[in-house]
This record gives sequence, structure tokens and C-alpha cells, in this order.
Amino acid sequence: FQIDGTIVAPDEPANWDPKLARLWLDFSKLNGVIFLGNGVIDGSGSKWWVTIDSSTGVKVTGITIKNSQQMNFVITRCNSVRISNVLVSSPGDSPNTDGIHITESTNVVLQDSKIGTGDDCVSIVNGSSNIKMKRLYCGPGHGISIGSLGKDNSTDIVTKVVLDTALLRETTNGLRIKTWQTAAVEISQIMYRNISGTSKSPKAMKFACSDTVPCSNIVLSNVNLEGKDGTVETYCNSAQGFGYGVVHPSIDCLTSHDKDYTSTSDIIEVSEATFQEIVHTEL
Repeated sequence: FQIDGTIVAPDEPANWDPKLARLWLDFSKLNGVIFLGNGVIDGSGSKWWVTIDSSTGVKVTGITIKNSQQMNFVITRCNSVRISNVLVSSPGDSPNTDGIHITESTNVVLQDSKIGTGDDCVSIVNGSSNIKMKRLYCGPGHGISIGSLGKDNSTDIVTKVVLDTALLRETTNGLRIKTWQTAAVEISQIMYRNISGTSKSPKAMKFACSDTVPCSNIVLSNVNLEGKDGTVETYCNSAQGFGYGVVHPSIDCLTSHDKDYTSTSDIIEVSEATFQEIVHTEL
């Protein structure tokens, strides 16, 4: 699909199927498809969102998505997706307008993109693994989030997520893991590195994990988030991991239960090896 002009949504969702009133562009059950061009998908203020569902081998590059209703761009039940050089734009005061929302998907690469919204720039939720994000600009928005997970006692798993090289500007929060403190949430192998920027909230990093199943192997390296109006801190609940190099605000609240390793350097070496398969993913 090549988009070089501007696609503008009709004024009212009521013009479409009343059972799917919020779906405007929905691409489903595709295999080996490329979306490209310099065009714009304009949701016409506050009406629409774009979804790619149950598809494999998807590439999206160069497109602008703006002014959507709630989530701008949703990847759901997909495998092998690459998104690059995409601009997502919604007003900073628009409610629930997640930039890119990833759910029940594996092997997703998001890179070289700029996202400004009224909610999370990127949100990653249940059933997602092997997610690599690199060279992202986030702002305005709520930052980059894993969750929320575990609502209504649901069983949720997110694992193997890398955020490598990101600039956060004028974001309400910075990096977040959000759960409902249930027993059925598992979050593991999360790496943040080369992250800089500002957070309006005093809690620039928030790792709120399940009391019963702690987040494990959270790794931070070269992270520097400053407060817009004063000092910032990291909040942790039931989160295990470690940092190396510069990490600000400090992550002293993270606990490490990696008793099988004799030193921090051994832990770092093992963690780096674990993440290689994601960091070098090529679709």
C-alpha cells in the first residue's frame, strides 16, 4: 500500500458499521505486506484509529498518522513487524491517544520514529515478546510504558523488550511498568539503554510490578532523565534488576536475586547475551 496523499476520515464514525464504530482503517490477516509513502492518515480530530491485526511480515515506513480517536496505531496478534520513519502526532491534551500500542505480538521492531501524543508514546501489553525499539523521539506524552497489565485478574506476560536510544521531551512520565498487582502477571528481560530527556512527574521511572510474581531482569544502562521542575526519583514495587554505567535517577530500589552469579560483571555479560537476539533482529 503506497500512501502519498492525505487520507482524511469522514466527520462521523456513524457513517460506518455501528458494531465497529471506532474502526476506520483495519488491516487483518495479511502476510508479507508493506505500507509506505510520504502520505498522511488524518483521523479527523477525535474520531478514529488504525489497526493491523493477525498479520505476519508487515513493514510500515514513512507514513504520518495524526489526530486519531484514542490509540493512533495498534499492532495486535501479529508476528514479524517493522515500523520505521513514522510520525505519530496527536495534541498533548488529547485523552487516551496512545501513539503505538502493541498487544499479543512478537518480533516487532520500531525505530527511527517520532511520537507525540496525549498518552503513552508506546504501550506494550499482554502476550508481547521480542520487542525492539531504537532511536525514538517521544514527546509530548506519558512516556514509554509496559502495561497496564493484569486488570480483572487476567493472566498477562510480557518478556524480552529492548528500548535502545531514545529522547523523551516534555513527557508526563519517563519509563514505566504498570500492573494491577495481581498474581498472574509476569514481566521479564527488559532492557533500557541510552535514554535521555525530561519528566514532568517526580517519578521519572516507575516499575510497579506484581507482588506475587516480581518483574525480573530489568537492566538499565546509560539512562539520564531529569526533572522539569526539580528532582526526580525511581519508584519500584517488587522489581528485580540492576544498572551499569550512568543511571539517573538512581535505581537503588531495584533488588537483585541473581544469586547464581559471582559478580555484577557476570550478570551484565549474561544479560547482554540474552538480548543479542532482539538487538540484532532483522526482518
